[in-house]
Amino acid sequence: MALSLPPASGVDSEPPGLLQPPDEHNRRLVAQVHPPDWVNPTPKARYHLVVIGAGTGGLVSAAAAAGLGGRVALVERHLMGGDCLNVGCVPSKGVIRAARAWLDAAAARDQFGGPTASGDGSFAAAMERMRRIRADIAPVDGAPRFRDLGVDVFLGHGRFIAQDALEVGGAILRFRRAIIATGARAVAPPIPGLENAGYHTNETIFSLTALPRRVVVIGAGPIGCEMAQSFARFGSQVTVVNAAGQILPREDADAAGIVERRMQREGVRFVHGSTVSQVERRGDESVLHVEWEGHPERLFADALLVAVGRAPNLEGLGLEAAGVRYDGRGVTVDDRLRTSNRRVYAVGDINGKFQFTHNSDFQARYAIQNALFFGRRKLSTLVMPWCTFTSPEIAHVGMYEASARAAGHDVDTLTIPLEENDRARLDGEGEGFLRVHLEQGTDRILGATLVAEHAGEMISEITVAMVNKIGLGGIGAAIHPYPTQAEIFRRAADIWRRGKLTPLVRRAFAGFFRVFQ
Repeated sequence: MALSLPPASGVDSEPPGLLQPPDEHNRRLVAQVHPPDWVNPTPKARYHLVVIGAGTGGLVSAAAAAGLGGRVALVERHLMGGDCLNVGCVPSKGVIRAARAWLDAAAARDQFGGPTASGDGSFAAAMERMRRIRADIAPVDGAPRFRDLGVDVFLGHGRFIAQDALEVGGAILRFRRAIIATGARAVAPPIPGLENAGYHTNETIFSLTALPRRVVVIGAGPIGCEMAQSFARFGSQVTVVNAAGQILPREDADAAGIVERRMQREGVRFVHGSTVSQVERRGDESVLHVEWEGHPERLFADALLVAVGRAPNLEGLGLEAAGVRYDGRGVTVDDRLRTSNRRVYAVGDINGKFQFTHNSDFQARYAIQNALFFGRRKLSTLVMPWCTFTSPEIAHVGMYEASARAAGHDVDTLTIPLEENDRARLDGEGEGFLRVHLEQGTDRILGATLVAEHAGEMISEITVAMVNKIGLGGIGAAIHPYPTQAEIFRRAADIWRRGKLTPLVRRAFAGFFRVFQ
């Protein structure tokens, strides 16, 4: 059974019913992010800032404003920390790391002459480790900490009742400014029988304690691919049903192809260009009726993961009362994150402008400056990196070649295979590449894609350069330790520099050296 909590005092709070199993780790988590005995404070007459939603965007907004001396209220109806802590970034990376360790153990003999791994692994122990670490991290996002920071934390369902007021659990919170940070949730396609058959999303998949023998994943985006690869490494038979022809469709096609081939070698089967016409439940298994290449096929699953997209959490917010416009993509904001109500801003997944934790963090920083201090920070100036944590990882920042050309840029593209990097070869991780897009004839970086086992750790070098307007030549001027995989950036700079040696320049150098024989 899931943990079931009584409503916090005086509020119509939503109990966090998705946390399973009800073990000591989840109890410690809930004690921080939705304390069962929490008593909402008495509202102040008027707040400088009211924040709705305690995911990353909301937490950063509330902490920043309170740290600067503002009167701040933070409202959360479910779990503080949002998806990232509870059902997203934190648990998924714990699962991914455990799965990688399992693969490393199995491959140690053939790849590195290591000892032969024997016996079965414990999926339950791997998942318990994830839950333990998640609970250890939870106090950073917890209600007690934010109360100690000077934030009035209200657990309950908040809704606007006026352009400058919010109601939660019968209490009225009046504000000078408000930030909506209610995030987004997983959605499922309208497949006949799916609801009755039962399925997982990212909100429930991390509750598993027993390894499913057969896993079917609907969707080949980041969540679908990360979990498909992880469960295959644990030993499940995994099939990915993908309506498109490419996994990770927003990524560079060559990058996605490398990841797909790796996943296939590790046992993941892809059914591309397919549609699921029906799902039915037969005993303990689900049966998916799939149309693939003009032929029907049945897929059998002990666990079904749906990972096809997300929808903004707009319902019940009273946005009409606040005069806040919205559509199916989320709350409408201008370039300064302001909604149609000049008192109200929206940050993170709720505004549909990139759905990444680090995006929510930086949007919150911009919104605080703009809302409380007459700042003029613009959303369009953010240089946004992201990473899909498959193996190898795909990290990207800035524009792709096609989007750069569509924006009117003439582009020079450099591609450096990772197998040319000594450290990558020694690590057995030579599968990948760095691809850099430059303004034609210059070293100005327009964007870059990196495919490598640690791409997420490495892409920030390019991001820092772009933010600070440092060209590729400037990166190459910095000494990189040898041997490191990050040397690939210096290698790219060397290739760019050699490209400047035109025939005319070469003839000039030849003449110079003839004179100084």
